[in-house]
Amino acid sequence: MTVTFEQVVETIKQFPDEQQEMLVELIHNWQIEAQRREMARDAQESLEMFHSGQLEPLSAQEAIAELRLVLESDE
Repeated sequence: MTVTFEQVVETIKQFPDEQQEMLVELIHNWQIEAQRREMARDAQESLEMFHSGQLEPLSAQEAIAELRLVLESDE
């Protein structure tokens, strides 16, 4: 049995306020955990690339300068 997004939303609307708040907190915690897993994967991938010689070591000043360039280019 497949439930549509709209059906889920309509069902949640019928929940008492306390249960809706609990669901919001659950979803928020799931998102945080997913972000943590993604960060851990990225960190592991970066370490593997560094150890294999694909990334060059940078001084703190060089890393900060590079990050600033990236941030400025995103604006």
